Amino acid sequence: MKDFLVERWEDIQDYLGGGTVAKIIGGLVGLYLAAAVVIGWYWSWEPELFPVVEQAQSKVEALGGKPGRGYATTATLIGLVDTLLEKPGGYITNDVFPPGLWLDNISNWEFGVLVQVRDLARAMRKDISRSQSQSSEDPDLVTAEPQFNFDSESWVLPATESEYRRGVKAMNKYLRRLTKADGAEAQFYARADNLGEWLTDVEKRLGSLSQRLSESVGKTQYDTSLAGEKYATSVEQAGSEHEIKTAWLEIDDIFYEARGTAWALTQILRAIEVDFAEVLKDKNAVVSLQQIIAELEGTQESVWSPMILNGSGFGMLANHSLTMASYISRANAAIIDLRTLLAKG
Repeated sequence: MKDFLVERWEDIQDYLGGGTVAKIIGGLVGLYLAAAVVIGWYWSWEPELFPVVEQAQSKVEALGGKPGRGYATTATLIGLVDTLLEKPGGYITNDVFPPGLWLDNISNWEFGVLVQVRDLARAMRKDISRSQSQSSEDPDLVTAEPQFNFDSESWVLPATESEYRRGVKAMNKYLRRLTKADGAEAQFYARADNLGEWLTDVEKRLGSLSQRLSESVGKTQYDTSLAGEKYATSVEQAGSEHEIKTAWLEIDDIFYEARGTAWALTQILRAIEVDFAEVLKDKNAVVSLQQIIAELEGTQESVWSPMILNGSGFGMLANHSLTMASYISRANAAIIDLRTLLAKG
């Protein structure tokens, strides 16, 4: 039987002209890779900012409800996840074949968005949808929040996309109950303390990103973690000096993670401005929130360079990471001021 198969394979090769099969296969592979490059370029385009209020209103109307407190923030959270799943190329982070396998920039952008989705979903579950610490959690948010925390790189069994869609389904159920035309059956407490708790998480995220971005040029850093604590100790000696510099291959990864984070936060804060309007007005904090949004919008300007440049701080070439860090740092400083306003009576 083996000899028969070998003879038949030789007959096929003779019929096709010797190396023709290899040439055909090589040509198909080359065509596939060329197409992957073009498609990958298209998939790497970052989505534009969407009109938060208009999209939220359309979402509520499609669910048969009417806009009410919490509708903008909830619908925007759903919109962020829908964008991750439905943009050109869909969700790319878990792709195992070209071109998605090569697209680390858009994958890091997705991760930046995903972190903000997770933080907001957690805040809604543990604070915003509850009247006090002893009150019950909303059942749909209990379902949605862990779905968004599913492994972001799972390809199959189950795929990341299917788990995130289950989270979106649960969030849609919550939104439907929240905006029910004949009376809401879910809660959204737009209070200063709830907003302040979520902003604390945002502040820490942006502070970390700003630090990582500024490390693109290398810097000396001292351990100040025990400052002000007379008897505190740590594994390392307090005041120890470190030389920190981002690895060359990670510079663009951090940059695009920051872009995704800022893109998502811009949308969320626009929704916060709607749902927390009374609180912000009472604390005279509307302008402070608008300033944060303006700083974050600055991070979404087009990048005209074909690659993320890493010039020195005052050198001849641009340093895109330091430019991004500047916007992120100013937004973070404004968030600290906003939290202070919200904490005042």
